[in-house]
Amino acid sequence: MIKLNAKQLRTWNKEDPPSPPAGGFGEARKNPIYIVLDNVLDTYNIGSIFRLADAVAAEEVIITGQAEVPPNTRIKKASINTTEWVKWQYASTAVEAIAKLKVQSEKLKVVVIEQDKKSIPYTEMKWEFPVAVVVGNETSGVSREVLEMCDSVVELPMFGVNISLNVMVSLGIVLYEIAENLKLPG
Repeated sequence: MIKLNAKQLRTWNKEDPPSPPAGGFGEARKNPIYIVLDNVLDTYNIGSIFRLADAVAAEEVIITGQAEVPPNTRIKKASINTTEWVKWQYASTAVEAIAKLKVQSEKLKVVVIEQDKKSIPYTEMKWEFPVAVVVGNETSGVSREVLEMCDSVVELPMFGVNISLNVMVSLGIVLYEIAENLKLPG
């Protein structure tokens, strides 16, 4: 499988891709992880989430709501061009996106990262594939409709004055918990 550094990714051009190494690029294996962005608006968060999706070989990123989508210069900059590698789509709402995913796979577990009365610590979650991990808007969080249709809600402990972490940071911690628990090949 191809491995590119940040400089190579930033200068990636679909029309003039780098020459494959001896033996070719190989086919990138994807893990059955779907990342749903419930109206995440910050383009730098969106770009960083593409990097996370690539890092764990997620199947797809689904952007919803009023969010910007690639191509967008700020998303491209933060993603270091991983938008070219990671499969993504847009849906008008996270509810629509999740409903579509559930039709594709009856076994799909939808897990929201959010502070809620029914949330459990992310470290106590029994992770299994396929999984859709949902993160919400930077100010208002995950929509009530999504919370009502999810299978589980997880949260991260907060020990200081602030009550929450950045959406991308929270997602990164949870994705690597999934990777550790499901023993993704490294």
